[in-house]
Amino acid sequence: MGKFDGVLICTDLDGTLLKKDKSISEANVEAIEYFKREGGFFTIVTGRMPFYVTYIADTVRPNAPFGCINGGGLYDWDKKEYIFKEPLSSRVFEMLKCASEHFPQIGMQVTTFDKIYFCQENGTMEHFRSVTGVKNLPCHYKEVKEPIAKILFGSDSDEELVALEAMMTAHPFAKEFELIRSDKTLYEILPKGMSKGTSIEKLCDYLALDQKKTIAIGDYNNDIPMFRTAHIAVAVANACKDAKNAADLVTVSNEEDAIAKVIWDLDAGKIVI
Repeated sequence: MGKFDGVLICTDLDGTLLKKDKSISEANVEAIEYFKREGGFFTIVTGRMPFYVTYIADTVRPNAPFGCINGGGLYDWDKKEYIFKEPLSSRVFEMLKCASEHFPQIGMQVTTFDKIYFCQENGTMEHFRSVTGVKNLPCHYKEVKEPIAKILFGSDSDEELVALEAMMTAHPFAKEFELIRSDKTLYEILPKGMSKGTSIEKLCDYLALDQKKTIAIGDYNNDIPMFRTAHIAVAVANACKDAKNAADLVTVSNEEDAIAKVIWDLDAGKIVI
């Protein structure tokens, strides 16, 4: 019997597990390995797609499927296959038409379950590719024929994103989708009912785990549904105000080995689950 049998830790990536330079500290890796050896389940829940978290998964070696697309998918890294995925309704094209007509300067991605198409280009999209290493696949959104996993808009202007959010929220089809601000420069459209909280629910069902033995760690608004679903919600010190307010406790920052801190606090009985 291990010390952490049946405990599930789910962590966000950017701003949480990953440092500013996108690296993963050795302290975090060592703590994660200890947690898994003692019977715990460790995984990631992210807005990213499986095909561009390779180095992360190879480094931390999640021993449970991981949540991707902000809850729209659950992916088994060992088998290299989805065990759950929820596509967007075709009505999303009406949302995209509205956004494209009113905000042609905002970056737009159409993400399928294995590709990302860049449908409107700007500096935020260029930065996105430089950070993630994703290949530039230019394409008009009407040309995408595959099932769509999510839509992502990007701008370095908070004013632009706030205006886009207001327009999207007021759209006649808005209630058919989940609309979230996933980063200070990003805004997303997801399938109805999908969130990072969905990933935890489906993981517990898939692994036959007690949801009362779950811990979620994150830093931004799109982590809040995960906080509400997990038994214990932990915000990192660099988290946004809304995430901190939604968390049960605040730990150290992503630059200070936050995941390791949570694991060692759990080990020492400072966090009780």
